[in-house]
Amino acid sequence: MRYKVILLFIFICCEFSNESLQGPPEKSKNAENEEEETSKNTEFVGSVEDRDGATAIHIEPAPDLSNEREKAKDKLSESEISEAVDLFMLDQAKVIQKMVQHFDMMNALQESSAFEVEEMPPLPKGALEEQEHTPEELEAKKIYETALAMLNKTRPDKMKVYQLLIEASNKGNLDAMALVAWAKLFGNPLKQNIHIAKQMFQELADVGNPEGHMGLGFLYATGLGVNVSQPRALVHYTFGAIGGNTWAQMTLGYRYWSGNTVATSCEKALDFYRLVADKVSQGVTFGGGAAIQRIRLLDEVENGYTSGILDNDLIEYYQLLAEKGDVQAQVGLGQLHYQGGRGVDLDYQKALHYFTQAANAGNAMAMAYLGKIYLDGSDEIPASNDTAFKYFKKASDLNNPVGLSGLGLMYLYGKGVDKDYTKAHHYFLLAAEQGWVDGQLQLGNMYFNGLGVKKDYKMANKYFSLASQSGHVLAYYNLAQMHAQGTGMLRSCPTAVELFKNVAERGRWGELLMQRIVLFQAHSDFRNRRYDESFVQYALLGELGYEVAQSNAAFLLDRGEVPMFTKEEALVRALLYWGRAAVQGYSAAQVKLGDYYYYGLGTPVDYEVAAAHYQLASEQQHNAQAMFNLGYMHERGLGMQRDAHLAKRLYDRAAETSVDARVPVALALLKLQLVVGLESLQEYFLQTPLYNVVDFNSTLGSNWDLYLITTLAAVLGGIVYFRRPQIPQ
Repeated sequence: MRYKVILLFIFICCEFSNESLQGPPEKSKNAENEEEETSKNTEFVGSVEDRDGATAIHIEPAPDLSNEREKAKDKLSESEISEAVDLFMLDQAKVIQKMVQHFDMMNALQESSAFEVEEMPPLPKGALEEQEHTPEELEAKKIYETALAMLNKTRPDKMKVYQLLIEASNKGNLDAMALVAWAKLFGNPLKQNIHIAKQMFQELADVGNPEGHMGLGFLYATGLGVNVSQPRALVHYTFGAIGGNTWAQMTLGYRYWSGNTVATSCEKALDFYRLVADKVSQGVTFGGGAAIQRIRLLDEVENGYTSGILDNDLIEYYQLLAEKGDVQAQVGLGQLHYQGGRGVDLDYQKALHYFTQAANAGNAMAMAYLGKIYLDGSDEIPASNDTAFKYFKKASDLNNPVGLSGLGLMYLYGKGVDKDYTKAHHYFLLAAEQGWVDGQLQLGNMYFNGLGVKKDYKMANKYFSLASQSGHVLAYYNLAQMHAQGTGMLRSCPTAVELFKNVAERGRWGELLMQRIVLFQAHSDFRNRRYDESFVQYALLGELGYEVAQSNAAFLLDRGEVPMFTKEEALVRALLYWGRAAVQGYSAAQVKLGDYYYYGLGTPVDYEVAAAHYQLASEQQHNAQAMFNLGYMHERGLGMQRDAHLAKRLYDRAAETSVDARVPVALALLKLQLVVGLESLQEYFLQTPLYNVVDFNSTLGSNWDLYLITTLAAVLGGIVYFRRPQIPQ
């Protein structure tokens, strides 16, 4: 009954609370005057929040309560005060009575053995049980898993794989249906049929499948098979991202980063890109995985199809050298087949063959790469820690940085040996001192996590930065995490987003094998003149934020090589893709934007906007073509003030920036001098009948200067031709 004693004490305290209602004792008149003066001069401090949410101090004058007190004294009589006290005590008694009843009830419930917890209503039948699959669904799932295992091999038989996927899709497997839908959309390896792909995506989206929402979002965003609707695209992308679709998450990250159809939001972009980057980082192997070759079509065409891809004749030449015992050729071919890219397929068996030949000849790099092959393992070569350690040890004895880093990895993770952070740090340090990226990365990890060393975020940042200079994806990821959380540095959302975006674009997502199907296949389709298929794949990558894909899609549209669009529609779309690529810093795209506004391609002619794009490319990327174009516009007074001196200065800058611009600049300067001379003649003959003769705008048209420079170029070509060395007879 301890609580009753406490309640009795509370009741007694309330009895003596009458004085609180009667107010303080009367003060003398002087005291009241002093209080009045004090209250008038007194100020109180209030805490308010400013617009940024931070607490700020605000000074406000104190209210004058003395008058209110006097009024209250006049109004309240002694009888009223007494009546108020009685009411107050009655209320207090009722409250205490209720509290006593409540405690008694709780006591009774606790002492009663009949006290039971109310039972929850039963769940629906089968809610806790996994839904049973029909025999057909189980068979479809088994076929899908078989096809997926075949697809994830190093060198899959795609046609056989997709035959199985079609069979599984027809039996109702949604995952197989998604893969078939993408293959129909891309036209690889199945025949392209956007209408059927749209129907399949719609069927998937109707049951909430994230792949279906991603597919529909892409179709509505690009207007393929449906009318363009960015709001619908955004809705489908959002549902796909919520469902965990990697492409949808990446698309939303890019949209919030660039402000494409949504308000720019660095924090939202950071959230979506971080989700994708987390998946990418988890898929990175010890060996680093296959290389990703990004080919820019515009540069490739200008370079005569030589950028990135190795000719078959050149590969055959290296193979001949390798078979004759050339160690460097063996190592080079081994690395090509180990990493893939540059037109060479990933093939671990061939890599093992060439590396073994070079290792037997005593090449330390070949020994180290053999260690990497056996450390990772593959579907063709089983992993073997003992064999990997043997080759790493041989390479490290020859002070090879790859071998040293490999030994460090084995000691760091306890691969075939006992974990030893001290030895791991020693080997990583030796590799890092020789500039090897894996050694730098792992040293950063050890300092960041305090593995065998004291935690040191500055040292971690140092080694991660060094590794990022060599392009290691995990170095970008770790730096992004540090910038996103402000670990060891000031937090920077824009920097973190840039780094996470870089990581996301290096991903190799197994569910669709994106890099090996889309990036490489898009270029292969272009080379094989399958332009519709190539464009769709580049358009998808452009939606994900790949700048190279955006410029490639624009290039195809610019050349009118996409049969599914009319010429005018292609130019409007090309303008959009050039704009997106230009925002990401591609100077040639910025120049292309200027050209579109200059010539009125897909948009009305606007010389001022054209000049603005040329100016950006000239100042930010030092593009020689942009400088030359600005010089011509100053020369003609198109979209800016006509100024021959400024035109000459820009022509000179273009020649200084690029060696290829020197001949066009020389011709342009020669023409400029002739034009200035002719204008002087026009001023001289202004009041004479000969004025009409020298007024070339009226006699030859507004483009007479182009005719002049063409004539000068032909004359220069003739001079070069006739002055060439003659072959003696």
